[in-house]
Amino acid sequence: MARILVLGCGLVGGWVATTLANDGHDVVAVDTSAAALANLDPRVTRIEGPASAALADEHVPDVVLNTLPGRLGHGVRPGLLERGLMVADLAFTAEDPADLDALARRHGAALLWDVGVAPGLSNLLLAEGARRHGRLRTGRVRVGGNPVEPDDGWSYMAPFSPYDVIEEYTRPARIVRGGRTVEVPALSERVPFEVEGRGTMEAFLTDGLRSVLHTVPADELIEATVRWPGHIDRYLAEHETLNEDDLVAAWAWRDDRPEFTWMEVVCEGEAGGRSRWVLDDVGREDGSSMARTTGAVTCAAVDHLLSGDVVPGIHAPERAGEGFLDRCLQRYAAHGIDLREA
Repeated sequence: MARILVLGCGLVGGWVATTLANDGHDVVAVDTSAAALANLDPRVTRIEGPASAALADEHVPDVVLNTLPGRLGHGVRPGLLERGLMVADLAFTAEDPADLDALARRHGAALLWDVGVAPGLSNLLLAEGARRHGRLRTGRVRVGGNPVEPDDGWSYMAPFSPYDVIEEYTRPARIVRGGRTVEVPALSERVPFEVEGRGTMEAFLTDGLRSVLHTVPADELIEATVRWPGHIDRYLAEHETLNEDDLVAAWAWRDDRPEFTWMEVVCEGEAGGRSRWVLDDVGREDGSSMARTTGAVTCAAVDHLLSGDVVPGIHAPERAGEGFLDRCLQRYAAHGIDLREA
């Protein structure tokens, strides 16, 4: 078994730390929140304090997990790479970690980034669609984690850093149109549609394609976040009068409220072939749906790094080498996560 250093123990990071401890790994977890650390499996070694690359000098990990909020996640990357470490990186940063590729190679380090459900598994499925069908006419991702039932308020709880949700809502969305990458405003092109077994929801463009803008050949690629109708109308009407802390409080997570994560990935090839995958998962005793669906991919990234199949450098999920998608599917099966090809 390996020693794993986990930087950040929110809903997802905490789930990953506990799951890896259950697998028999020696897990050390770091967070500034004593409450977050208290939720971990007792076998996890807990450090209350700020995350830093220097912690690796003391704990000598085989793999480091960067599950910090996007605003903090990039800051630890150079130090981890300079130490020649293997890193599974989930931080939703505005900075592109690929810019650190030369640094990683120079020090023999490897970093897999965006190792979540979307981006992450969505990248792998889009790449699988391109493998099957060649250049895509259309590739589309729709994804969201939401309460099972809407309400009279926001109809939403943030399953990961609420500040990262705000980033999704404000960062321009990069998509592919006519074979070219273009920027459009976030939250644009809102589309109502039916989610099987859930009802009418709303999809809107967000900046979740990231690396596949350059790695999946396509005439059109889009990624859209899914929410209950009315959520974005309220955000657009009120966000200028609410500061970020107001929104974080309004979107606070509630363990007692049923929630689900749903994702659809559709690939249509120029020659006519078509593939469609649907993910539908609900929260269970072992974790929220977003923690499970995201964290299982992060755990698969740890498996992949420990396999020895990853060469030094910075790697997007779809460029992580043979076997990564299979490892993700194995983790999903082990946790009873419903991903089906429809």
